[in-house]
Amino acid sequence: MTAPAVFIAGPASWNSIVVLDRLPDPTPHMQFAEDSWETVGGTSAGKALSLAALGTSAMLYALIGDDEPGRKVDAALASAGIEVRWGPSSTTERHLNLMTRAGERVSLYLSGVSEQTAAVPEDVRRAMTHAEIIVLDLAAEPLRLLPLAKASGRPVWVDVHDYDGDAAFHRPFLEAADAIFCNADKLADPIAFLRSRVAAGASFGVCTLGAEGAVAVDADGQTYRVDAVPVDVVDTNGAGDAFFAGVLAARLAGATLPQALVSGASSASTALGSRHLHPLLDRAL
Repeated sequence: MTAPAVFIAGPASWNSIVVLDRLPDPTPHMQFAEDSWETVGGTSAGKALSLAALGTSAMLYALIGDDEPGRKVDAALASAGIEVRWGPSSTTERHLNLMTRAGERVSLYLSGVSEQTAAVPEDVRRAMTHAEIIVLDLAAEPLRLLPLAKASGRPVWVDVHDYDGDAAFHRPFLEAADAIFCNADKLADPIAFLRSRVAAGASFGVCTLGAEGAVAVDADGQTYRVDAVPVDVVDTNGAGDAFFAGVLAARLAGATLPQALVSGASSASTALGSRHLHPLLDRAL
């Protein structure tokens, strides 16, 4: 089997999505849902789906339980043509996402995955060694893989999502990263944060800004911006992962950072038009 261009380690989950007219107040009350559905979730699954749609080969390494949610996740990703290496877990990760049409979200974690104590599987080690880029998402198992990723000599890309600039769990990922992605939800000054990570050794950093697009800083300190692509938003879950995948696929193809940002914005718009992480799942789910 040909080695994938991208190795991705991190969450794949089974999610229940509930759309509300507003996020719940922290008081006892009743609300009526505007819509609801079940779907595949997980930031790593989202990246793998968008990369597949862009024609970039990738292998997803994620943990899953021998249970009904796990079987649904496995079947859906298989139907979308995603190459997955599943690690064992006592349960499958599950979320309940409370959403608004504006994209606000509260994620309730209903179950998580088991800590891995056995040695890292040999096929996972090989995939990391031969991939052109290693993507490690925020979770315990990718954290365990960080030393192997650094030892491989391959570029490591990380997505720290709504990092606040201080959380301790994110720091090992940031310190290992050649490329850093985040969103601006909790950062007082996204550009200053990106500059700090470039100064610490990252090749570039990107911060998504929701409807305002995204901003990036390269190794020379140059700042680039891209507008969001206008689209009728169906669901915002997976848009950040699709943006990440669009930039990654473009960079692998030799694009400059400004060109890659345009590809990221286009990829994100595709995910925004689906109730699922990506339209590749529309038929399966």
